Amino acid sequence: MTKTLKCISPIDGSVFAERPVLTTSEAEAVASAARHAQAAWAARPLQERIDLVMAGVAAVGAMNDEIVPELAHQMGRPIRYGGEFGGFNERASHMAAIAHDALANIEIADDSSFHRYIRRVPHGVVLVIAPWNYPYMTAINTVAPALIAGNTVVLKHSTQTLLVGERMAKAFHQAGIPTDVFQNIFVDHDTTSQLIGSRRFDFVNFTGSVGGGQAIERAAAGTFTGIGLELGGKDPGYVMEDADLDAAVDTLIDGAMFNSGQCCCGIERIYVVEALYDQFVEKAVAIVKGYKLGDPLDPETTLGPMAHTRFADEVRKQISEAVDAGATANIKTFAEDDGGAYLTPQILTDVTHDMRVMRDESFGPVVGIMKVKDDAEAIALMNDSVFGLTASLWTKDIERAQRIGDQIETGTVFMNRADYLDPALCWTGCKNTGRGGGLSVIGYHNLTRPKSYHLKKAN
Repeated sequence: MTKTLKCISPIDGSVFAERPVLTTSEAEAVASAARHAQAAWAARPLQERIDLVMAGVAAVGAMNDEIVPELAHQMGRPIRYGGEFGGFNERASHMAAIAHDALANIEIADDSSFHRYIRRVPHGVVLVIAPWNYPYMTAINTVAPALIAGNTVVLKHSTQTLLVGERMAKAFHQAGIPTDVFQNIFVDHDTTSQLIGSRRFDFVNFTGSVGGGQAIERAAAGTFTGIGLELGGKDPGYVMEDADLDAAVDTLIDGAMFNSGQCCCGIERIYVVEALYDQFVEKAVAIVKGYKLGDPLDPETTLGPMAHTRFADEVRKQISEAVDAGATANIKTFAEDDGGAYLTPQILTDVTHDMRVMRDESFGPVVGIMKVKDDAEAIALMNDSVFGLTASLWTKDIERAQRIGDQIETGTVFMNRADYLDPALCWTGCKNTGRGGGLSVIGYHNLTRPKSYHLKKAN
């Protein structure tokens, strides 16, 4: 019997999409085709590759009216937010704009005796394993620069967003990118590990859970395959006494609750200086009480279901454990909370770092808020985590933010903003968040390898 992948819609628990998985031999054929196509693709002029990728991006944009409700069915984001094309296009456009400079030769010397330089050359075949929470934006982070740099790309998307890879492949092929240069595949975990272990790919980029990242590392062990891992976070916000309180509350609570809290760089814990604590909590609770939980296909809905019941179950467990340990739940259960994927957003106070909700990744619409005395206490608490993706600092003093930022174990330091990916900056993390870096010039460096030329000229 052929194994299939099924996308279970969080809207009603029905099977929204289903696709058969490739056999190992079929998957190997995909990887082989990508390898055979790579040299010719890399030989094309850089500007031609840029133009084709951006045409593919535009073709995805032309599908947006179909994509938005499709995403709601697959992972529950309300249609009122209009999908991901803005960020998708912004990231690809930036990587296209910097490509010539980022991929230019590093000239050392060119004199009468020698021409010495370093060239950046593509790895070869890149496997992109993309997650469901922002399925288009997370995929394009690697797909666009990998293709522009001259790699061929094989995309494996999450089962929860089964149709995203198909959409991207269709758009890119319509734009003129050869089918073997960019391929979407449906494979199970075992086949993926076999392909990685047999060195079918030259670089693997994975965005997902810590366990998934560990599985990728095990599969690649001994192959010397390059790996980029972005494995989530437990991102903190810190509100200082001179912060713009209204802006801090609005931004941090939106960062905690948007997309039903299913954001890698979402705010999962907030530390507020004593003088502003009560006001912050009062304003935060008022915002969350105003949310409308419901069917993501309803334009009035502001908070959709979580992508899967099992994700909501984990958040409920963390909340329940915290309350049993003394935390206060400030939001009464919404009428629309069905005990399944539709989950009441929650603000917890009286929390401590002894509670899982302040340590483990929640990846749902819950945030704990703690009172702190000073910067030293806030820094210690922000660093008390196995994750390190982003941190959001709220103050009018940029030098203070820089000093604190230098002491935080994180990949990105925000001041007076949160939950945003700037494609000009490296998207990276530390500790259990993973390793490597995407976007920016560093993204190109990670998707290529240096090749040195030491050319002695004939007399």
